[in-house]
Amino acid sequence: MSTTTEAPIPPKKSTSEKGHAVNVANLQELIAFVTGLGTTYNPSKPSLKLAQLNTLVTNANAHLANVININVAYNNMVNERVSAFRTLKPLATRLINALDITDATDAKVADAKAYNKKIQGPTARTRRKLAQATDTESTTISTSQQSYDMQIQHFAGLIATMQSEPSYAPNETDLKIAALVAKHTDLIAKNKAVSSANAKINNARIARDTTLYAPDSGLVDTATEVKKYIKSIYGGTSPYFEQVKGIQFLKAKK
Repeated sequence: MSTTTEAPIPPKKSTSEKGHAVNVANLQELIAFVTGLGTTYNPSKPSLKLAQLNTLVTNANAHLANVININVAYNNMVNERVSAFRTLKPLATRLINALDITDATDAKVADAKAYNKKIQGPTARTRRKLAQATDTESTTISTSQQSYDMQIQHFAGLIATMQSEPSYAPNETDLKIAALVAKHTDLIAKNKAVSSANAKINNARIARDTTLYAPDSGLVDTATEVKKYIKSIYGGTSPYFEQVKGIQFLKAKK
């Protein structure tokens, strides 16, 4: 999967993070009311029994916390990748200047400059032209050239070009071939780390949403059935039902 220079866009959330927390908090409120009913609250459906409700709210809280923790790790990985790639463009420019003062042929310098041009990406003028272009294929190609994956590939090409020049022997440590190879390896590792973290946060959100919004077994549907059961016991105009009917549970947005 190609990753763009912007942080990967998380999947569309079923509702806001606040909405998830509100649903869980409201179930806790509903459970507190049900507990106060004592033995009067005695549904025949297993999922509506007090023990199962307590298990459900415990699991829901665990999933909320898990999403938060994994999202923090994901953001940290994204920030580390941004920091690592931030130095790539100026480094590539320095490499071209360093190669330009060696005995390299004009053709080899031109090859290196071609890789550097791809790493640098389109100029502001080119970006404006792309924005106005009707050729969506050319726009897509330009964008993909600037993806993290492509930048890594272009940098590998630039390193190979430098490595092929016998007269390229800089004194600057960060321009030496060994340092460039290490930099390339680090970029690959950080890019993979973001992809892995992205998969983990997606899976964590799926697990959370399943617990909260799965048809019938999810928190929202279960809480709605609890309210219906209380209504069936005491009636729609009873003070008991009045206490719970206003407790809102937000369904997942499509």
